[in-house]
Amino acid sequence: MTDTQESRPVLAPAQESRLRRRLIALVAGNMAGRVGALASLGLATIMVARIGGPKLVGAFTLVRILPGLLCQLSSAGLPGAAPFFLARDDYDQSRVRPTLAWLTVIGAVVAGVGWLALSPLVYLVFFKSFGIWIAVAAAAPSFTQGFVSVGKGLLQGTDDQPGASLAIAVEEFVFLPIYLVILTGWYGPGALITGLVLADIAAAAWIARRLARRGFFAGWGRPDRRLGRTIAGYGFRGYLGQLIDLLQLRFDMALLGALAGPKVLGVYTVASKFAELVQLPGLAVNYVLYPDFAKEDRETATKRTSRLILPALAVSALAALPLALIAGTALPWVFGDVFDDAVLPTYIRLAGVVTFGVTGLVMAYLYGVGRPGAASTGQGIGLVVVVVLGAFLIPAHGAVGAAIATSISFVATTAALLVWFQHVKNSASKNKG
Repeated sequence: MTDTQESRPVLAPAQESRLRRRLIALVAGNMAGRVGALASLGLATIMVARIGGPKLVGAFTLVRILPGLLCQLSSAGLPGAAPFFLARDDYDQSRVRPTLAWLTVIGAVVAGVGWLALSPLVYLVFFKSFGIWIAVAAAAPSFTQGFVSVGKGLLQGTDDQPGASLAIAVEEFVFLPIYLVILTGWYGPGALITGLVLADIAAAAWIARRLARRGFFAGWGRPDRRLGRTIAGYGFRGYLGQLIDLLQLRFDMALLGALAGPKVLGVYTVASKFAELVQLPGLAVNYVLYPDFAKEDRETATKRTSRLILPALAVSALAALPLALIAGTALPWVFGDVFDDAVLPTYIRLAGVVTFGVTGLVMAYLYGVGRPGAASTGQGIGLVVVVVLGAFLIPAHGAVGAAIATSISFVATTAALLVWFQHVKNSASKNKG
């Protein structure tokens, strides 16, 4: 045994302790950012609910979700790919950074133009009760959201985790003062769209300023088309998972809005957002560990993931308990008695979302070791479950059926991702042997 090998048992505990403290600090900071974002979004939802009731809340949900879906598609998963390529030393960063900027602009333009082309269909399916001009105007947030989404990924990949966490809060917070000013003379879905676009511009400017202070825009070379294709390929494989995740989380809302109308969707939106508070620890762990795993060797990342699976599950379960205890009184009190019907769907959603801590952890691992396609495949199983069950349950049971379908899909996704983790882990062991 060499001197180096003999020293490892002494150094490993201290190193592990530092890693644990760092992880806790970064996860706590990311959760604080997400709590701030949810608080701002909650206040915005309350404002919208008090002004226009469930119908306007449904409109608010649609103009936030649908442009985001198209934005992610047009950017080929760039928000998820950016941290991987920025975190790895084996890529020329003077080419990576301008290439990412070039892809961001292209994706935003494609999203805006694509929405305009699809606006007649969007109007017929989702916005018929609001008018065709609302469907057309939603092309604006389809364009602007891309800069904010990618910007957060750039902060994450440049090892500015505090900035990335703060950006999550800033993105939602800036909407509040802007919307309050608009409300002095304008109501309805048009005001919502205007507020969202102005908030995107403000958040993107804040992110760009922070990146500039860290030297992100210094020393740029020329954008690299070949590298762009590599980034897009990785991003698209990962985007399939992101799209599946968004569809899994929001398919129930889209189908509910199409079948039951904005009023029922507004009630269900409140239930979903409340239950999704349980996702905060899993989202924070995913956000923090993904760049770490990309920098580490696979064996180290695998060992860290194995040790964190049970703690991640326990934290999610503990987060769900107080929410379940207060849901029955908190939701009607905050949003009004008209939202009494949101209580039962909330309980059902909480039952399924407790597995999300493990989901976030394993997804960070699969992305970090360069297997975004494996993560997407695992998530695809959850999507199939929510689509099949949603199509069967929502027409007959409305919001309750949507909650049941989504909760079962969460559990199915977690199980599938754990199977993939074990497969990648075993493959690494065989290759090492």
